[in-house]
Amino acid sequence: MNKKSKEALVEEFAEKLKVAKAAFLADYRGLSVEQANALRRKLQGVGVEYRVVKNTLLRLASKDTDVACLDEFLIGPTAIALVNNDPVAPAKALVEFAKQNSIFELKAGMLDGKLLAVDDIKALAELPSREELLAKMLGSMSAPATNFVGVLAAVPRSFVRALAAIKDQKEAA
Repeated sequence: MNKKSKEALVEEFAEKLKVAKAAFLADYRGLSVEQANALRRKLQGVGVEYRVVKNTLLRLASKDTDVACLDEFLIGPTAIALVNNDPVAPAKALVEFAKQNSIFELKAGMLDGKLLAVDDIKALAELPSREELLAKMLGSMSAPATNFVGVLAAVPRSFVRALAAIKDQKEAA
């Protein structure tokens, strides 16, 4: 790779790092090509860009970005997963992949400019996804209205039952 292509790669990656909400670093050493491709496909499915980048180029690209807090972890073979949306799904995918493949090792992460240790990434992976949280919130918001409608419907229903009981009583008499 010549100097111009390295400079272009650093510029391209710097732009991606500036807009990233989260980033996760991992040591991919020892993964087979099939395993690496399976992880890449899994991460693409949740909207994440997963790349292997030279540490020096990543260090240069991360200057003046939130990802700069990960500089101390840029040692050895490093892969980075860049997240622009919900960070929970990628964290789940990475933690699950690390459990299935003991060779794959998470190094650290960044979420909104804050450094995440491996334990923090695992805790993030245990959170419900954005969609699950929205569904729970919607259910909580609609419950009072549903209950109120049920109470309002119970009044006429009870009245009709009372009238039916009176009618049955008069017919029996």
